[in-house]
Amino acid sequence: MASFEAVTAVGEGRVTVVLRGDCDLNARDQLTAVLLDAVSREKSVFVDVAGVGFFDSTGVHALVTAHHAARGRNGRLFVVNAGGVVAAVLELTGLDALLQAPAEERGHA
Repeated sequence: MASFEAVTAVGEGRVTVVLRGDCDLNARDQLTAVLLDAVSREKSVFVDVAGVGFFDSTGVHALVTAHHAARGRNGRLFVVNAGGVVAAVLELTGLDALLQAPAEERGHA
């Protein structure tokens, strides 16, 4: 079983969730719980996916669920530092545009 880790950092007016490892079925419950907790804390949540090696529909579902929860609170969820397979999945699903961070935040979460 591949490892998965989610580290949350709370800052002024924002939460950053740094993901590492594989966002797959084994990580589903933890990933969803961490993202929903983050959007309940602050209006702006940045999800740094630079350390993610595998990303499937489980990751997509967690991001969409958290996005809807954030929007329900008049907040936003952004994905930053996507590359490789993660960027490809986000682009394929349209989440790259939906969850794109403001220009000044890209690559700096």
